[in-house]
Amino acid sequence: MRLTPKSSKDTIDGVETTAEGPALKARVRAVPADGEANAALIRLLADWLGVAKSGLRLVQGGKSRVKSVEITGNSQEIEARLAERLAALVSRNQEA
Repeated sequence: MRLTPKSSKDTIDGVETTAEGPALKARVRAVPADGEANAALIRLLADWLGVAKSGLRLVQGGKSRVKSVEITGNSQEIEARLAERLAALVSRNQEA
């Protein structure tokens, strides 16, 4: 994930290439203080994927813009939702 805090809205905008490889681009309104932006990212990603917040855990990048998030649950369902959401993002970005 590539996080931009202090945005005008909470959203996932697409995929971006980082030094670590491809990453989802996420923006949150929360500020990067006291873990607020990280918590907002977990809420946003949980809502976007339709999974419980308790099924997500920040595993790397707590103080960085590039983060790794672990998602627990049925991997086939999660992969299908992720593919569906990514396809919708690509479609939306091509229309814009």
